[in-house]
Amino acid sequence: MLLNIWNLRSDLRYQPIGNLEKKTLFDAMEAKEFKDFSSAMTNYIAEYLENIRDRQVVPSVKPGYLRPLVPEQAPEKPEPWTAVMDDIERVIMSGVTHWHSPRFHAYFPTANSYPAIVADMLSGAIACIGFTWIASPACTELEVVMLDWLGQMLGLPEEFLARSGGEAGGVIQGTASEATLVALLGAKARTMQRVKEQHPEWTEVEILSKLVGYCNKQAHSSVERAGLLGGVRLRSLKPDNKRRLRGDTLKEAIEEDVRNGLIPFYVVATLGTTSSCAFDLLDEIGDVCQEKDIWLHVDAAYAGSAFICPEYRYLMKGVEKADSFNFNPHKWMLVNFDCSAMWLKQPRWIVDAFNVDPLYLKHDQQGSAPDYRHWQIPLGRRFRSLKLWFVLRLYGVENLQKHIRKQIALAHLFEKLCLDDERFELFEEVTMGLVCYRLKGSNDINEALLRRINGRGKIHLVPSKVDDVYFLRLAICSRFSEESDIHESWQEIKASADEILAEK
Repeated sequence: MLLNIWNLRSDLRYQPIGNLEKKTLFDAMEAKEFKDFSSAMTNYIAEYLENIRDRQVVPSVKPGYLRPLVPEQAPEKPEPWTAVMDDIERVIMSGVTHWHSPRFHAYFPTANSYPAIVADMLSGAIACIGFTWIASPACTELEVVMLDWLGQMLGLPEEFLARSGGEAGGVIQGTASEATLVALLGAKARTMQRVKEQHPEWTEVEILSKLVGYCNKQAHSSVERAGLLGGVRLRSLKPDNKRRLRGDTLKEAIEEDVRNGLIPFYVVATLGTTSSCAFDLLDEIGDVCQEKDIWLHVDAAYAGSAFICPEYRYLMKGVEKADSFNFNPHKWMLVNFDCSAMWLKQPRWIVDAFNVDPLYLKHDQQGSAPDYRHWQIPLGRRFRSLKLWFVLRLYGVENLQKHIRKQIALAHLFEKLCLDDERFELFEEVTMGLVCYRLKGSNDINEALLRRINGRGKIHLVPSKVDDVYFLRLAICSRFSEESDIHESWQEIKASADEILAEK
């Protein structure tokens, strides 16, 4: 029975727009106010970044600090944008860790630049959801071209690029963790199909229970997590004394597992491990994967940006033997988060694994351009290639190379300061913008040193531990960092060490 809407209360029936207050119904901000607001915010952002050295790197707040600073409920009536601006310092900045401060040396860098910020504004204005080509052709096509630009900058082989004319190409994932999982699922699909053809009597459950993948024990935790999400086992293999996974170690593990009835299907080679920025020997690993017909994924999340400088490409020797390659421009290449670049030689295995094709997502141009919804875990995706386009054009390859080289030079400056003080030692060779160092002596004294450094509040570091050796990591994270900042950070570390050693 159809509902007779005229039996509803009169105040719920359709009302002409003229009887309503248009602004409050549809848009609390008109174009003029938007221009004023965005102009004020642009000035605020520029002032914030240019004076970020003056801010305390890590806030002194405690969990739950924010709730008392805002009302218990959302406002019923719109507030002026000036009220929002007035609250940014009080509510937000009082609890922000300033990742782009030259005094922030924790984790790895997260990139930031004015061109990328402006590109995100345009992306937010266009506000498309580019899951298919027809959903916004420019969103798809710019991404295809930008990943080719980027691949050429890195020196990737042509067989990874869409311009090669084959099926290969690049895609922007949200993070390297997503890329690792996507590659694992592609490898899983490829191996399942091959084994089904060889053993049609085996069920999918039986095949799945036999699959095994491999990575360096120092690989990022997201690799292990990808195995959990993919429902397969992953073996963490012991690296050599330079924290590198070697080909012979991988080959022995594979042959052992084959003898035990398992099916090796996936290997992750890490170029620039999180703990100490060690580089697996990709060339050796690639030979083993080609011999055994195993999918090889390269995780170069942080260090991959350095490959735009030809002098560092020796670290990715053997990349032509990989099936997929990933790095994060949003870490070190001045492109704001999120922008994780991934290339696939045979994306059909990913497409087949993720292909759910309802009628409402079909279009007449299917097959003539990539539908990136098939290349990733989520359905929706933002117009992220704009950030690459803006940054690559407004900096140029030359200036991006200068940025990378400068940050590596700053790391070597800190390395020299450490080596000139006989109380300190390096844990790992410095190749990129990360220095792993420690006071000579016990783990306890280094733990005390880190607590003292961070407790003083001038700089921020995080530690790591490899083979039960505890050490401190100093990463060059800010594009504003200069030699004077490194000297100031060293003085903080040195003063903290003086205090700790005096107490001991």
